[in-house]
Amino acid sequence: MKSQTRKVAPDESDTVLLIVDLISDFGFSDATRLFSAALPAAKRIATLKARARRAGVPAIYINDNYGRWRSDFGEVMRLCSRSDKRAATLLELIGPDKNDYCILKPKHSGFFATALDTLLGYIGARNLVLTGVSANQCVLFTANDAYVREYRLWIPRDCIASATRRETQFALRYFKTELKADVRPSARIRFSQMRQQARPIHTSARRR
Repeated sequence: MKSQTRKVAPDESDTVLLIVDLISDFGFSDATRLFSAALPAAKRIATLKARARRAGVPAIYINDNYGRWRSDFGEVMRLCSRSDKRAATLLELIGPDKNDYCILKPKHSGFFATALDTLLGYIGARNLVLTGVSANQCVLFTANDAYVREYRLWIPRDCIASATRRETQFALRYFKTELKADVRPSARIRFSQMRQQARPIHTSARRR
């Protein structure tokens, strides 16, 4: 009988960078305001992603499928880039590369009806650095689902955006007070320190 060896993930890491909904067709009413807020956040996410890659921390893109159930991630990117110049700008700035993981979601949360939890388990992640748009919608729903799954949350305040500053501030208060997330600015994130704290944020509802 052949001996069995443990299959190791290509990017085995206790920390993962999540990038939510930065690939968009901007086909909604407040698209102009959201883009104005998302662009500076995307620039900081690009810098954070470069630091993460140097630290051996993989990136997972989680994006709306826009109701196109037959599409793959590449097709969604092509559709968005053709539909709006703003989409093309963000794709050029922060689009995924061949080393990144990509997941399409049908609803607000990155966990709902997707393989995200399975992928995180495969990678071995316990710390999630959550970034993207909109802070008060898809980022918030994803953060909630991460919390109940006992992931440790880092949501850098300068790497999320909403259509209005008020909406972003509402989300930040919720992340900090209810989800016990670390919301320090991205420049203060130290991936090496996260790895020393890779443990559940609460233990009262452990899976049995």
